[in-house]
Amino acid sequence: MICVPVVATTNEDAVNQMERCFPLADVVELRIDVIKQVELKDLLVHQKDRIMVTNRKKEEGGKFAGKETERIELLNDAVTLGAGFVDVELRTGDDLREMLSDNILHHQGRSQLILSHHIFDGTPSYSELQDIFHECVAKGARIVKIVTFANAVEDTLNILKLIGYAKKINQKIIAHCMGKKGKISRIMAPFFGAYMSFASLDKGLESAPGQLTVSEMKDFLRILKDE
Repeated sequence: MICVPVVATTNEDAVNQMERCFPLADVVELRIDVIKQVELKDLLVHQKDRIMVTNRKKEEGGKFAGKETERIELLNDAVTLGAGFVDVELRTGDDLREMLSDNILHHQGRSQLILSHHIFDGTPSYSELQDIFHECVAKGARIVKIVTFANAVEDTLNILKLIGYAKKINQKIIAHCMGKKGKISRIMAPFFGAYMSFASLDKGLESAPGQLTVSEMKDFLRILKDE
């Protein structure tokens, strides 16, 4: 599956971007940390099961600058409104994360919990990545998301190996490397069994460094599948 992030700064622009994304994407990520005075009721109206809601704080590479309780409460609102996915960081406090998990259960599990972990300055060893993976699973992830930065093309090998490991034990995983040298991992991740890949709607609308556009990603996948 391909997920296209919406990085608009207003609710109106977010709606417009979402309308453009839905025909191209399997899932649309709504980055509500970027939107000023977000109105979830206006955004989670159509095709809610295909929307991932992410509210990334500054320490995790996002824009949300409010209180942690307020940040997670918005994710709880997204669950209540029927979002298909909610993304919360592994580093989130246990009490707040468990509150979100309980809310998902209360709503019959219609929202899938993504537990994410981002490393912006490099890629750990394979064994360290496995430890992070298992911590995500132990803390209730329906989908594990581990994203690192590639300082060398070789860094992508550990990430791709981790995807293969997750596939063997039937755990959904999203994993790739950021940065120019990590682009190959974004292209190859689906072939190793990644649950989802991210691609931007257009140049300039990337939500992370090294992100290809959705048209570029589809071209690469088409070429590789024809081989």
